Amino acid sequence: MLTFLVSAIRLGMTFLLGSTGETITEKSGHLNLGTPGVMCVGASCGCFAEYLYFSSVGVFNINPVLAVIIPIIATFLGSALMGVIFCFLTVTLRANQNVTGLALTTFGVGVSDYMIAEATTIFSKGSKYFTAHLPIADNLGWFGEIFLSHGILIYLAIIIALLSSFVLNKTKVGLQLRAVGENPATADAAGISVSKYRYAATCIGCGISGLGGLSFIMDYLNGNWEYCIDAIGWLAIALVIFTVWKPNFAIIGSIIFGALYIVSTYIQGFSTEAKEIFKMLPYIVTVVVLLFTSIREKKKNQPPQSLGLNYFREER
Repeated sequence: MLTFLVSAIRLGMTFLLGSTGETITEKSGHLNLGTPGVMCVGASCGCFAEYLYFSSVGVFNINPVLAVIIPIIATFLGSALMGVIFCFLTVTLRANQNVTGLALTTFGVGVSDYMIAEATTIFSKGSKYFTAHLPIADNLGWFGEIFLSHGILIYLAIIIALLSSFVLNKTKVGLQLRAVGENPATADAAGISVSKYRYAATCIGCGISGLGGLSFIMDYLNGNWEYCIDAIGWLAIALVIFTVWKPNFAIIGSIIFGALYIVSTYIQGFSTEAKEIFKMLPYIVTVVVLLFTSIREKKKNQPPQSLGLNYFREER
């Protein structure tokens, strides 16, 4: 049971980073269906940066701090660049957000395939720096195993989610961002730059989502590259709906999604086909939550009114 819970938490934090980034993006009114591609690019940029660092210094001269910080920075910047591309197409060129997002997903998967082709042998060596945990965890029994036996990206995901929730709900920047997502024309009339907020929120959101891809490879898979990050990305988008656009709620929701996604591997007596059906559970739960919130029609549980709609100042 402890092993199952620990695995659910580790996988869940991948969902949490992806959904937190997408929530910030959607609060600005941007619906970025390119999150799966962003997570792929983020993971590949981080892993490739790790490969370049290891290759330049040699395995005997590795600085553990740099071995973690360099991939994190590379992941964030690479993913943020995907956000720049999305914004350039949707804000500057006014392309359709849905089509642009899907194109970015296809593009991201292809780019990650190209970047990873020659660097896979180094990931398992770099993974140990991401999964290192506090030594005290080994002496605290089940408490230490559940709460203190995780790598840095797990705790970083929780911190980012809590900080994002605070900024969105308790600060002037968060209020203006939500205003842009709800009614950009009114926000523009009040002197708020819609374009700047959408650019900033989307780039930061993509950067955070990309860290989810890095967490999936370096922490959950222990450095073993798998091309299923895009599937994880779609679940991250579903988690945004499941937690009704609230990053703090996503902390618990991500663990639930992680548990539902891996529960089939801990259940005996089912065929491979039957176990694959269990992986549909997060989507089914999301649909149920979406139906429930739609019926209740509570304002605070609804998406931003301008979500997925481009803003044309000339039509104000």
